[in-house]
Amino acid sequence: MFQFEDGKPDVKLWHCKDSRSLRPLWALEELHLPYELESLRFPPRVEHKNFLAINVLGTVPYFTDGAVRMTESSAICLYLVEKYRRYELGLQPEHAEYADYLNWLFHSDATLTFPQTLVLRYSQLEGAERRQPQVAADYRRWYLARLRLLDSHINTREFLCDNRFTIADIAIGFALYLGELLKISDEYTPQVGAYLARLKARPAFMRAVALG
Repeated sequence: MFQFEDGKPDVKLWHCKDSRSLRPLWALEELHLPYELESLRFPPRVEHKNFLAINVLGTVPYFTDGAVRMTESSAICLYLVEKYRRYELGLQPEHAEYADYLNWLFHSDATLTFPQTLVLRYSQLEGAERRQPQVAADYRRWYLARLRLLDSHINTREFLCDNRFTIADIAIGFALYLGELLKISDEYTPQVGAYLARLKARPAFMRAVALG
C-alpha cells in the first residue's frame, strides 16, 4: 500500500478479505497508485454498524476519490484506468478488442460472481436451519456452465485481451479465485486452472491478498 508523503491520499478503499473488493485493491497494487485502505470484517453491515453511515448499502467495496463515491468492483477498476489514464492496464475505445474488454469486465460479475454469491450464502453464510444444499449445488453447476465462454477463449491465450494483462483479467480472475475459495475450482478445465495460476503468481495479487 502506498501513501502520499505529505498526508493521506485522496483515494480510499473499504475492503473485506476475499470479497469483491479484492478487485480494486489488486488494481491499485498493479498501478502503484497511492491509497488508504480500511479493512473490515465480513459482513461489514453486521460487524461494523457505523459503516452504514458511510455507505448506506453496507457493502464492500466502497471507494472514494475526492468527491467520487463508488460501490461496484469492476467499475472502480475501469475508473482507475480512465481517470488516471493508465492504459497499460486497459484498452482505449479505438482498440479492436475494446468491446471484448468491456464485455469481460461486466461478464465477471453479472455472469460469474452472481451464482457464486448464492453458493456462498446457502452453503456457509446462512444459519444451519436456513442452509439449502440443493440451491448451493444448483448454482455451483450454473457457475461452472457459465465458464464455457472463458474456457474456449483462454484456450489459446495467455490473457483475455490484446495479449497482455489488463483489468479484465483482474475482474475475471477474482471470480475464478472465489471459485477456488468455494472449492469449485477442482472442476475447472486445465486451461482455466492454468490461467488462474498465472494470475495468482502476480506480485500485485499476492500483495493484495496479504493486505486483506
